[in-house]
Amino acid sequence: MYSYVFLHHKIILMMHKFKLLGLAVLSGLLMGIAWPETGSLSILIFIAFVPLLVLEEIIASQPEKYSKWHLFLYTYLTFLIFNTYTTWWIWYSSEAGMVMAEVLYSLFMTIIFMWFHTAKKHLGNKRGYIALVAFWIGFEWVHYNWEFSHPWNTLGNIFANNPKWIQWYEYTGVMGGSLWILLMNIVVYHFYQAYVIRKESFLNNIKMVIVMLVLLLAPMIYSYNTYSNYVETENPIEVVVVQPNIDPYKDKFGRMTEDEQIANILQLAQSKITQNTTYVVAPETAIPRGFVETKPEESNAYRMLQNWLKNNPHITLIIGASTYREYKASLEKPTATARPDRQTGGWYDAFNTALQLKHDAPMQIYHKSKLVLGVEKLPYPKVFSPLEKFAINLGGTLGSLGSEKEAFNLINDKINIAPVICYESIYGEYFGTYVQKGAHAAFIITNDGWWDDSPGYKQHLAYGRLRAIETRRSIARSANTGISCFINQRGDVLQPIGWWQKGVIKGDINLNTAETFYVRSGDWIGRVLAALSVLLLVWSWGAKIKNKSNFNF
Repeated sequence: MYSYVFLHHKIILMMHKFKLLGLAVLSGLLMGIAWPETGSLSILIFIAFVPLLVLEEIIASQPEKYSKWHLFLYTYLTFLIFNTYTTWWIWYSSEAGMVMAEVLYSLFMTIIFMWFHTAKKHLGNKRGYIALVAFWIGFEWVHYNWEFSHPWNTLGNIFANNPKWIQWYEYTGVMGGSLWILLMNIVVYHFYQAYVIRKESFLNNIKMVIVMLVLLLAPMIYSYNTYSNYVETENPIEVVVVQPNIDPYKDKFGRMTEDEQIANILQLAQSKITQNTTYVVAPETAIPRGFVETKPEESNAYRMLQNWLKNNPHITLIIGASTYREYKASLEKPTATARPDRQTGGWYDAFNTALQLKHDAPMQIYHKSKLVLGVEKLPYPKVFSPLEKFAINLGGTLGSLGSEKEAFNLINDKINIAPVICYESIYGEYFGTYVQKGAHAAFIITNDGWWDDSPGYKQHLAYGRLRAIETRRSIARSANTGISCFINQRGDVLQPIGWWQKGVIKGDINLNTAETFYVRSGDWIGRVLAALSVLLLVWSWGAKIKNKSNFNF
């Protein structure tokens, strides 16, 4: 009899564990399937946190069976599934980088959820769910601004391919989307608890149903109306965008000479330009061999481009390059990223650069500011510089790059262009600072070929659509391969050139001088909730200490 009871108890316990495991896996899968290009069923994100919230409630209500470490492990599994499902394609450029990204950022998300669990335990349910919203969005804001920044999976990014849903991002940015998602999940969860678990009647929960419908539909209705009625001010310039389609692993820094690459770009551009063309845009590191910024004439690519511009004096060219800045030997290490120059005994910084070139005009230079962690920079370089030899090599210059301290525009007569380099296009508030400084349009130059034919380059394009809506700026996007295009001020993608295709497109894009509320205010939701989260954390920890003191007494 004892053996039977013991076995029965073991079976029930195992069934409970499988239930918790199923909830954790389900939540992670729903998040992944909802994400752009890894499922794209965006509507599922509004219920994706519900299984995880059910799991948390089960563990919280049975402290005699489960500890906080059970919740930690199940929650970590959820976010590991989510992050791996959505960004597994990092593997193409770096196996170690992919593993590190999934492990590290899943840990960050798990810690945030554990803080919510603690706050709910010590401050009560209502304040606990407020804390969940504050902690999550507060962390998203921190994640945009600290040295470990990699905000690819900010929740509000999920609607990047649904521009008709999110025209109101011009007021809130993507963190407004994160807020929408979390609030919807919390309301759906409480309806589930009342109607399904506690078996309350539908009529008793009619107010909650109305809240769910209003919360879901009101932003969409407003957005559809705005999308349908938004009209760009007619202020066009003609832009030609080149997609040279050069293999970044085999050809760009190896088999194909610099002269061949530049000739390829100029041939494509020449096939489309007219006397009305104002700009030609070429991708990130289109000039593959680095040169010293004060000695551009030593670069054969620079000389080829200037000869072409001499024959096309009405064209302004914006093109990506690798460049260097030299420092005197008499200086101590001038910057945290400076490298020793063995030839001169001095120092130099390497940059991922956007150049503006025009015949009989000075070269304008912008250095990429938002660098890719583990590829172009190490966090806190003064501390981690000994680890630089382990940086991921994606061709070109290896190790931590120098960077700009802030955004600025490339100016052509009275036209200001935001020269957004690759990864910078996922930073909404930073993108907005170009507009604060007078950008009339944005050119995104990138090299997405590192990720092969995967969701990575498609997601990267999609995030550019968010920037167009937030700032109401037209975008010309030049990628080394897939997807070069134009994006209008509503976030629509126009004339896309597909993956692994050589091509060139020409189009008119409208300039804009108006500033959106988001441009003026930045990530105000993130800042407010980050401040609130600090207060809630202190309050929660204080309540925890007080409860322990009372128990000991």
